[in-house]
Order: sequence, then C-alpha cells, then structure tokens
Amino acid sequence: MENSLVKTKGNVLQPSGVASYQKQTLWSSIIGYAMDGLDMMLLSFVLPLIMADFHLTTAQAGGISTITMFGVVIGGTVFGILADHFGRVKVFTWTILIFSLFTGLSALSPSDGVFIAMRFMAGLGLGGEFGIGMTLVSESWPTKLRTKATSWVALGYQAGTLLATLLAGYVSTNFGWRGVFAIGILPAALAWWTRRNLEEPAMWVENRKTVKNNFAIKQLFINKKITLTTIGLVILTSVQNLGYFAIMSWMPTMLASQRHIAISGTMFWTLSTISGMVVGIIVFAWAADKFGRKPAFITFQISAAVIAWIYFRISNPVLLVALGSVLGFFVNGMMGGYGALLSEHYPTEIRSTAENLIFNFGRFVGGFGPLFIGIVALHNSLSAALGMISAIYIVAALAMLFLIPETKGLDLASIKQGDLNLKV
Repeated sequence: MENSLVKTKGNVLQPSGVASYQKQTLWSSIIGYAMDGLDMMLLSFVLPLIMADFHLTTAQAGGISTITMFGVVIGGTVFGILADHFGRVKVFTWTILIFSLFTGLSALSPSDGVFIAMRFMAGLGLGGEFGIGMTLVSESWPTKLRTKATSWVALGYQAGTLLATLLAGYVSTNFGWRGVFAIGILPAALAWWTRRNLEEPAMWVENRKTVKNNFAIKQLFINKKITLTTIGLVILTSVQNLGYFAIMSWMPTMLASQRHIAISGTMFWTLSTISGMVVGIIVFAWAADKFGRKPAFITFQISAAVIAWIYFRISNPVLLVALGSVLGFFVNGMMGGYGALLSEHYPTEIRSTAENLIFNFGRFVGGFGPLFIGIVALHNSLSAALGMISAIYIVAALAMLFLIPETKGLDLASIKQGDLNLKV
C-alpha cells in the first residue's frame, strides 16, 4: 500500500487527499460496471444479425436476453457471497475473467444453443461487477466522499452504453456480430488490468481477523429491523430497474408509432435522456451527501412520479425530445446513491452479499418491466401504459420513508450485525 494511505476510525483508508489506491478502486469499478452497460447494449444492437444467422424467431431471440439476465442474477448472488468470504479484489478479478472468456467464446459459437450457453456464463461473471465494485469503493473511500465516489461508478454504465453504440455501428458493419463480441474482450481485459495489483480494503482485512463469514444469506433477515430494511431496499432497487428498463425499451417505439417521430428523432431522444441521466446521477450524489439519503431519494422519487405522469401525456414531438433530459434526470439520477445506500446497512462480513443480492434481485424484477408495459398496452395506448409507471415511484418513496433508516455520515466499521441502531 502506498505511504499516502492512513488508517482512521474503522480502519477505513482515509488520507487527507484522494489517494492512489482509492483512484484504483474507483477506476476498476467504473470500468467493470461499464462492461455491464456495454454487454447489454451490444446484444440489443446485434440481435437482428444473430437472429438472421441462426434463423431464430422473435421469441427465441428474446430468450437470449432472459438467459443472460438469469446468469447475471445467479452470478451476482454467488460472487457476492464469495467476495465476503475470499476478498473483494480476488473475486472481482474472477468475475471479469469469466465475463471476458465467455464473451470471446460467444464469437465462436457454432449454433444458437452454444451461443445461449456462452451468454449465460458471461452473465455469471457480469453479475458480480456492480455489487463487488460498489462494496470495494464504499469501503475504501472516506465517509464524506462515499456517495460521490459510488455515483461515478454508476456513471460507468452510461459510458458502457455509449461505447456499445460506437462499437456496434462500425464493427458489426465490417465484421458482423461475431466481430462485435470478439472485440468486446478488449475493454474487459482493460478492466482486469486495472484491478490486477489491487490490495483488499483495510476494513475487510481487519474484519476477517475476528469474524468468519458462514455464507448465510439469512443474515439479511436476522431481526425485524434488518428484515424491514432489506425489504425496503429490494423495493427501491426493483422500482429503479423496472422504470428504467420499461422506459428505455418502449419509449423509442412509442415515439415512432404514436408520435410519428423518425428513427433519427428517437436517437435525439436517447441522447437527451442519457444526458439527463448523467447529470441526475451527479446531482443526486451531491444532494445525498449534503442533505441525507432519505431526503434525496424521496425528492427524486416523488419528482420521477410527477414527471412520468406528465411526460407520457405530452403529444408535441419536439417537447418530448427536449424534456427527455428531465425524465432521465429524475428517473435514473437515483442510481448515484445505491452503491452507498446498500453498503451502509450491513456489516463488512455480509456487505458484498447484500449489495449483489439486493440490486440484482431488483434487476430481475425490473426485467419484467417491458413485458408488463407490453401487456397493458394491448388494452390501452402505449403512452398510457408507460404513464402507469408513475405509481411505482410513489411506492418506492413510501418504502424509503417508512422502512429504510437514514445513514448519512455513518462509519461503515461501526455496523455490527443485528444492532444497527438507526432511526427510520
């Protein structure tokens, strides 16, 4: 470890300035989560080419995304537990190697069955990236900078989607879908390189001297207070992912079919919305650190409910594109706080398990968002179906208000299983 690092209360690495070690943890986690956004968007872009190559129906093609998501959820759970037991950095390195290996092997798939199997295996590795990366950053950065640091990790996903757009457009045209997955190894290799020499956080090392993890997921439900907190956090992550997937999956279709906006127009909407998401993540992190987790989340959740209710009743195409940034700001700005929020409710010995299990379960629930909107749209307009999303943010705000304690300024090392003495 470098000499600029000093241990403070709880053995958290908190130097007077931002140390080299902390920068390494941040960049390795940002790049890891960028792989998540990259992978999901690459598949979306090249799916028509895969369908044509393997002669797949739309149902079979849709199953590829579903199988990948199953891998993500299972991998997130398993690797989260392993990271608590064997170390954040060690398992973090395993996950990116697994993802990289099977992403490359996907390009060599001789049949759709083999391709689906490779996608599942790649999903296993991908599943650990968010939770382990967020845990690593949370345990390495000072309390006052915790949310800011984890918000930068969240921005990695947006960077990954942008990179996917650039890669898919050029590489698929010249080298087909196999070339896209083959070149996808390169950023994954970069992620491995950034974390290859990292040491474990001092907090985890000290904790392992006295606490032996027993792999018990039941510790997330050890008493009434912890159980209610876990349920509340599951509601928040489920709403976050459901709203995101539903809007991003169906909004371009709604713009084209109901508002008669050309494909070029939907691209402007996507750019406007993602720009709003980026700014929202940065602003949310500032607000959560300054005013507290509960005020920041509840404000954004209520604002998301209001803007969603209004937005999907707008018929002016220009206004829809222009206000896409406002929609993205509130709907996805909260991603700037989940890494810190999840880390602040569980002790070191189960923190990675909690981060991965809760967030990835939310992703699993969120994966049904596009299906839900599609079913509702069978009997209503697509805009009306999307407008119903407004209600779920109110549910999330109520969960934050009544179930989840405030944790602003909390020393992570002070958290002991079962006696988290915080007021809701």
